[in-house]
Amino acid sequence: MKFIRSDQLKKYVLPLMILLMSFVYIFFIPPEPLPVKLLFKLIPMWLVIGYAYLQFPGVTTKTSRLLLAGLFFCMLGDGLLVWFVIGLTAFLIGHLFYMTAFFSQWRFSALGMFSLLPIGAYAWFMGTELVGALQTAGNEALIMPVLAYIAVISLMLWSSIMTGNPWAIFGSILFVVSDSVLSWNMFVSDIPYSDVFIMTTYYGAQFLIARSIAAFGRRYVPCRTPSNLM
Repeated sequence: MKFIRSDQLKKYVLPLMILLMSFVYIFFIPPEPLPVKLLFKLIPMWLVIGYAYLQFPGVTTKTSRLLLAGLFFCMLGDGLLVWFVIGLTAFLIGHLFYMTAFFSQWRFSALGMFSLLPIGAYAWFMGTELVGALQTAGNEALIMPVLAYIAVISLMLWSSIMTGNPWAIFGSILFVVSDSVLSWNMFVSDIPYSDVFIMTTYYGAQFLIARSIAAFGRRYVPCRTPSNLM
């Protein structure tokens, strides 16, 4: 019997499985029954977490552990988003893990610092629009959780830019796009085909963030001691 090698699993099998199961969930799974829908919604994230684990460098680093924890809490957020505030809290914790991981890989650049301006403009615009919509709908209780989430995801995006890791950067951008479409569609106005936009960008974001672990791992250089020189 021929077994799949770990490098084949990492390079080809898992990415194809993630793509296939994401496609199945987005285009073929009906809204009801809810347990079946949630099951198929979570399958791509389970595969992404497995894919992330295979990206770990030879010596497990703090960054890789933090990113794996972020993926785990975002997976919890997927399942718990039917209870909006609970799911939002799980996603917020996931972003805090991402942000901590990215700041641990800080690489100063003038362009990265300049990116604070458009990110700040995005946060101000989304905050203003969402607060207005929540007040109009009488959902003032959601204002603080939503504003906290906007602040955290904006900082997460900036922290990814400061790593210089393109996988992390584009993954974080897709995450912001996904959450922006979700929140706008939920609170401001309907967006055609919003479910497709939200989930394609979301799964893409998580896959790219998982893939960034390998790139961060290449920066790790283990100490050269007499024992590993022999």
